[in-house]
Amino acid sequence: MSITTSGTELTSQYAAQVTSDLERNAKEQERISAEITALQEQLAALQHDHSVLMQVQQVLGLSPAPVQPTAGSDGAAVPAPRKKAAAEPGAGKRTRAKKAAGPQSVTTSKKPAAKKPSNKAAAAKAAQPTLVELVRSHLSEQSEPRSAAEVATALGQAHPERGIKATVVRTTLEGLVAKNQAQRTKQGSSVFYTAPGAAEQTATPVQGQAETGQAE
Repeated sequence: MSITTSGTELTSQYAAQVTSDLERNAKEQERISAEITALQEQLAALQHDHSVLMQVQQVLGLSPAPVQPTAGSDGAAVPAPRKKAAAEPGAGKRTRAKKAAGPQSVTTSKKPAAKKPSNKAAAAKAAQPTLVELVRSHLSEQSEPRSAAEVATALGQAHPERGIKATVVRTTLEGLVAKNQAQRTKQGSSVFYTAPGAAEQTATPVQGQAETGQAE
């Protein structure tokens, strides 16, 4: 009787321990999953801010920063631990074989032909006009003042592949105003922009009419 009772108690203790370990493991998985989700959201926000800053940097004509994000667009991958690699039989032999084959694979992977697509892409990108040039050209073609939203809409329809945003266009227009390459006028709560030549042409007829009225 005593042997049977002690065996039953030991089984109950093991069952309770296993249940407790399973609950602790599930909670730990939930905690780590929540941390990974939060980190992925932070990474996505940083990547969005990086793209906006790169567009503003291009508008201002600054040189690109040397530091680039190393993580991919799908998020950082967490490497799996390799604690059991040394315990597996023949692991040392496989490691030495991989080290011996490593330099050859690296040597064969470096082909000069891989540089051609990047050179073509860089040349095609350099051939495209900058956003500053597009905005300045659009203003010079207009006979009336245009708001930043109107300029962004017109350029977005003309160049849908560039994904032009109104905020970036407004920053570009303010930069042109600071360089005396555009003029800004305010009508109530709205702000309009014109090219310097267009502003002079619109002002000249008004002055001529005023002088004609005084002469009469």
